[in-house]
Amino acid sequence: MNGIATATAEDMANLDALVSSLQAVEKTLQGVLAARDGLLAVANRLAMSIAEQGEGLETSDLTLRAVAAELAAALRVSDRTVQRRMLAAEVLVERFPQVWQAQGCGAITAGHARVIVEAGAHIDDATARAAYSERVIALAHDDSPNRVRVVAERIAQQYQERSLEERHEDARENRGVWVTDLPDAMSELHMYGPSVLVHGAHARLTEMARALEVEKGAGAGSAEAGLAGAEGAEAGLAGAEGAGAGHARADGDDPGRAVADRAADARTRGRRRFDLALDMLLTGTPLGHDSAGGMLGAITAQVSVTVPVTTLMGESGPSAEIDGRVPVDPATARRLAGAASGWDRVLTHPVTAGVLAVDRYRPPDSLRRTLRARDQRCRFSGCGMPARDSDLDHTRDAAFGGETSEENLAALCRRHHVLKHQTPWHVVQLGGGLLEWTSPTGRTYVDRPPPPNTVTFIEAPF
Repeated sequence: MNGIATATAEDMANLDALVSSLQAVEKTLQGVLAARDGLLAVANRLAMSIAEQGEGLETSDLTLRAVAAELAAALRVSDRTVQRRMLAAEVLVERFPQVWQAQGCGAITAGHARVIVEAGAHIDDATARAAYSERVIALAHDDSPNRVRVVAERIAQQYQERSLEERHEDARENRGVWVTDLPDAMSELHMYGPSVLVHGAHARLTEMARALEVEKGAGAGSAEAGLAGAEGAEAGLAGAEGAGAGHARADGDDPGRAVADRAADARTRGRRRFDLALDMLLTGTPLGHDSAGGMLGAITAQVSVTVPVTTLMGESGPSAEIDGRVPVDPATARRLAGAASGWDRVLTHPVTAGVLAVDRYRPPDSLRRTLRARDQRCRFSGCGMPARDSDLDHTRDAAFGGETSEENLAALCRRHHVLKHQTPWHVVQLGGGLLEWTSPTGRTYVDRPPPPNTVTFIEAPF
């Protein structure tokens, strides 16, 4: 015997004390998180109270943005994140007070609270929500959030006034696609939409991946036979491989070729699914949605990649980046550079690393490229929206004599462009690309352009 089975009584006592300490810390932490939600809910109510003094939905939205930006700048996070948290906190505190109180006393975690609120979000009657909350909280005491989610959704159905069809129609309006950047030059592409369509797309990719497995395992022309075997076999992949091997022998081919072909393509089914999905997304034509003139089909994928010249030369140095946000591995960066139809060359100061100039072999707007290379992202505190998706804003309004120059322009995403012009937030340029923002409460925040790590800029077509 080994491992924990041989632990001494002292070891087990220490482990027991550690578990108890973690439970106490977790209980305290959940109380603090609940207190934060309470403050965020108050902030949301304060913003709405201020907005009521104005007129129209636009005024209300701008007030929420301004308050969220005030909190976000002080907390050093994105104002979009704070605004989402404010709205979520308002729902938790106002609509599900029992859930909020249970989290505050440490009976459940923030994860439990989130799944309970999400499952019961469409219960409109306050009495029904309270009954639903009590039932699910009792179950949440002894189970994980993932398990509670399934039960909560079942219980919530008993209190729903609106049918699933009605709620599904509302949920369809929130369908979308977004990206989450991860370490090691990787990212996730998320899709939110009707389950039937999403599962159907996944099933189609799976069948395509199986067809490739059969083709690689039995030679060209065997895909149909392999798929038939795969669909009729309980083991799935094993059935596909068996059908493929039988086809090879019937044709008189070398049975050893199947093993060799599979060894040549060692991708798992998940990897094949990914490769197929991205191949269709990057190169496929949207026939079901294209315009009469084929406009959508003519659009190709483009990313802006910054690559240090030392990386292109195969030497060590700073990594390449997409829009100054996520790294790109050197091999991919060199491959994109070789296929690029045009480059922007960014000249940087050898000591300060500040951007001196940008030129291009074919002449578009040099000032726009210079600012995009300098700013890389929206210049409001905490915002990461890429500069290429942002507006070039005159810090001092052109209508009041502001120059169209590097010293008076900065990239602002549309959200913060509107915030600057329509709320008490204002900004001045301090020189050298430094922007000083002043909040409605008088706090100041200096935003610095991110340090450039590149002397080469590529518009990379796929």
